[in-house]
Amino acid sequence: MTTPKQMEQQQQQQQIVKMKNSGMISYNGSPMIDDRDEEMTRSALSAFRAKEEEIERKRKEVSDKVHAQLGRVEEETKRLAEIREKLETFVDPAGKEVTIVRKKIDLVNRELKGMGQNCQRKEKEYKEALDAFNAKSKEKAQLVTKLMELVSESEKLRMKKLEELSKHIEALH
Repeated sequence: MTTPKQMEQQQQQQQIVKMKNSGMISYNGSPMIDDRDEEMTRSALSAFRAKEEEIERKRKEVSDKVHAQLGRVEEETKRLAEIREKLETFVDPAGKEVTIVRKKIDLVNRELKGMGQNCQRKEKEYKEALDAFNAKSKEKAQLVTKLMELVSESEKLRMKKLEELSKHIEALH
């Protein structure tokens, strides 16, 4: 990896090579151009150096900010590690009792589940038995009603027959 200083030197050498190739500077180092062109070249080089210095300054500022941020991150990481250690070593004084009570709750929940299922089954059986009872009661009521009608008709017919017999006996006398 090259440093910014090395990059700057490489760029300057490349510019000199370009200037030599274009005929602005002879290969022996003597200028082939007039003062005005030389002034422009110096101006361009000084502007280039100024830009390089500004870039280097900004790079340094960013680097300093990153290092400062890394320092803060490291401090926060240490604080979080301390907090984690405290949490891991924290022992709940009622933890054992809580565990026992939770186990009892789980046991009672299992028993309740079985009892609930038993209750639902018995409720279903009760409803079925109640429905059967009600159906039989309704059937009994219908039969009793039918019996009452039959007895009533039978009594009417017997009364009618008795009256006819009675009239027939009276007519015989």
